[in-house]
Amino acid sequence: MSTVELDVDKAEELERQFDAEMRFRPVLPPATWIVAALLLALSCFHYYTAGFGLLREQTHRGIHMAFVLGLIFIVFAARRRQADTPVEAAWWKPGGVPLYDWALLAAAAVSSLYLPAIFEDIAFRVGNPLPMDVAMGTILTLVVLEATRRTMGWPLVVIALAFIAYAFAGPWMPGILVHPGTTWSQLMDHLYLTSQGIYGIPIGVVATYVFHFVLFGVVAMRIGLGRLFLALAMAVAGRFAGGPAKVSIFGSALFGMISGSSVANAVTVGSLTIPMMKRLGYRPHFAAGVEATASTGGQITPPVMGAAAFLMVEYLSLPYQTIIIAAIVPAFMHFFGVFMQVHFEAKRVGLRGLRSDEMPDWKGVLRDDWVTLIPLAGLLWKLFSGSTPYLAAFWGISLSIAIAFARPMLGAMRQGAGAVVEAARLALVDVIDAFIVGAKYALAVGAAAAAIGVIIGVVTLTGTALKFATIIVGVANDAAGMLQAIVPADRATLVLVFTLAMTALVCILMGCGVPTTATYIIMVTVAAPALGLLGIAPLVTHFFVFYYGVLADVTPPVAVAAYAAASMAGADPFRTGNTAFRLALAKALVPFVFVFSPSLLLVLPGFSWSDFIITAAGCLIGITLLGAAFSQYLLAPLQGWECWLLGLAALPIIAPGITSTLVGLALALPVLIRQVLAWRGGTAPRAV
Repeated sequence: MSTVELDVDKAEELERQFDAEMRFRPVLPPATWIVAALLLALSCFHYYTAGFGLLREQTHRGIHMAFVLGLIFIVFAARRRQADTPVEAAWWKPGGVPLYDWALLAAAAVSSLYLPAIFEDIAFRVGNPLPMDVAMGTILTLVVLEATRRTMGWPLVVIALAFIAYAFAGPWMPGILVHPGTTWSQLMDHLYLTSQGIYGIPIGVVATYVFHFVLFGVVAMRIGLGRLFLALAMAVAGRFAGGPAKVSIFGSALFGMISGSSVANAVTVGSLTIPMMKRLGYRPHFAAGVEATASTGGQITPPVMGAAAFLMVEYLSLPYQTIIIAAIVPAFMHFFGVFMQVHFEAKRVGLRGLRSDEMPDWKGVLRDDWVTLIPLAGLLWKLFSGSTPYLAAFWGISLSIAIAFARPMLGAMRQGAGAVVEAARLALVDVIDAFIVGAKYALAVGAAAAAIGVIIGVVTLTGTALKFATIIVGVANDAAGMLQAIVPADRATLVLVFTLAMTALVCILMGCGVPTTATYIIMVTVAAPALGLLGIAPLVTHFFVFYYGVLADVTPPVAVAAYAAASMAGADPFRTGNTAFRLALAKALVPFVFVFSPSLLLVLPGFSWSDFIITAAGCLIGITLLGAAFSQYLLAPLQGWECWLLGLAALPIIAPGITSTLVGLALALPVLIRQVLAWRGGTAPRAV
């Protein structure tokens, strides 16, 4: 039996290669020691406060930003190509870091900690800031924008600058977009001294929730939980037709539970599954597309779900358990859609599964690594017992650390005291390294959260959200009026469909250059109110924009997960992105379903099991037929007209309701009959 060997160091190297947010520049001592010490201190600070109590809101957020923004200027170069050039030390570059970056570190720390230092006097300054307040606010705003540019590029910075320009250009804006305008002093007062700007919800969520779960994921990976997940995925799905692709789906779903990052999933799971898929006969772009699409499911898979789930907790004032439960069925539909297309592709091409000698001994893996499930089980138990998410993460991290020490020390006890001491030393080194790496993962999202605070600050200052919502609904109403003359449908339904379509399109376009978390926050602030005007429940609205923000990771022209997977497979990036988007169609359609039938989210008032069963069954059947149409195979190869008819029939079947499902099944019936006859007649391959 083969074994699954997951090289954590190799996975991290691949992430640095494909994920711009992890592309750090090389540094020399003493910068190396300073960076390591600051990263370790940042993780220890969050670990301690998660278990023993958070600090006062502004103080906690200020310390977090001081660490994150300051570190960014040391580990990220001003120009990205500098990250790939050999490092050199000089009098103006101590440790390989230019003096201006050390100055920016100091500016970030001072401006971030200034607000907590004057917290007792803030109530007397809001609305009438002192010149020093304006100066510090200006410095922090500029530092935030530069840190965001270094970690994520220009798109989010340009959006933030556009909103700042809009704050001043209000009196000259056309129509409904007009507003009184502002001064720089008023803008800095709002962005810096209030909780509606840089120190608002986004940075608060990162500092109190996201960081802890990112750290838990890294530590859990180090003790072998990722290896266990991949071994179980191979044992469950590897022997079936096209086995490695199905392993990719199951492995990415399990790995995504603790990762919440599309690129991290793609490079970690893909480093094992993509070569296997290619070896068995999958075309490179399809193999990469499968891995990319499955990996994006990590951000919608409970319990971690990336940063957006924690933002929902704050925005909606709902327990985290509610968000987890609501995400279960839509996440399943996504992976089910990918699975069916992979299955049909394997049957059409005639691909085999993995042989016994190519698969791991899952019983042996479970026997050796079952203990790594304890931290995840502890985290889930604390979550569902009513603990705060950060306290649950604290216990998950603590259990992971305990296992990291216990396993090697128990194995070394038979060899004597010296072996036990050495095992403890190596375990300590590994835990420290995990804390350092975990803090690195949090740098880019911390900068993005602060930049989004600038955008939200302008929106709340100018009242833009309601204006954009009115514009969107107005355009949808006009479009519905024109279409109603052709399509005999209810006008309110048409308005809702057009509003959803426009919101989805904007989410995808925004997400092409902006991280998922940033896309989610911007769209919740600017576009989601339009759905609220139409009576859509807030939880449904938030899930809708979140899902389409995630979809951008596999949507060309900027599909980061697809491009990372394509590089690993040696495939054309654009073709891989198109394939990944096609495989992710379930994720694109299911949000429309739960808008019209919120029972799919399980937790909303008025939930009905009958509605849920009808909606879920329709989704499963429709997604299956749609996957067959795109794969050109169901029980036998499909002809062109059959593909079109199945694709057309799948849409009303997916739409919630018995009537629409029956209409779709009636449309698909001729194809289904011919497929059954072809399969029974032996014209279709019947391999397992």
